[in-house]
Amino acid sequence: MFRWLYALFSTDQILLKETDAMKKFLIVGLGNIGEDYVDTRHNIGFQILDALAAQENLDFETAKLGDLTTFKYKGRSALLLKPATYMNLSGKAVRYWIDKEGIPLENALIITDDINLPFGALRLKTKGSDGGHNGLKSVQNLLQTSNYNRFRFGVGAEFSKGQQVDYVLGKWNDDENRALPERLKKSTALVRSFIFAGTKNTMNQFNGT
Repeated sequence: MFRWLYALFSTDQILLKETDAMKKFLIVGLGNIGEDYVDTRHNIGFQILDALAAQENLDFETAKLGDLTTFKYKGRSALLLKPATYMNLSGKAVRYWIDKEGIPLENALIITDDINLPFGALRLKTKGSDGGHNGLKSVQNLLQTSNYNRFRFGVGAEFSKGQQVDYVLGKWNDDENRALPERLKKSTALVRSFIFAGTKNTMNQFNGT
């Protein structure tokens, strides 16, 4: 991403032109910036947003605390955000863009990997603990609540004791890479449903699929 694009975004600029707050959404994919982290399990949040952007022919541009693009869907406006703060400071970007754009907390969705779910399992929740995930821990600390929507994408737990960090920062294996396109398509459908149909309907349709 070309960092000079930051100049296009002044700190006073509002990206979503929607005036009805209830039609404004923030979709955050958690991950780490840098080539070393591309296509790793911990970066599934970035991959899902990249897949959605590709479907809509959207380009991310660098702004304050992350790479962003805007997305219109069935009368709703969404800001797609990939924080540039590294995982353990993700909450800074989430807090900043919620406040700046005036987005209701219930209209924010945080996408993250989860080792407690089998590979490819999708789970949308409206609250819960951080589960030891540094990105969610940062979000919870900055939002000062655990009552926020999180979309958990299962990455499995096929690692030996003491190897968790290497596992989540590792690349997808061959079997996972073959299955990912379908799982990414399902994931982007979940995000669209969250924006248009709401949390409850989306949970009923996608959880466990």
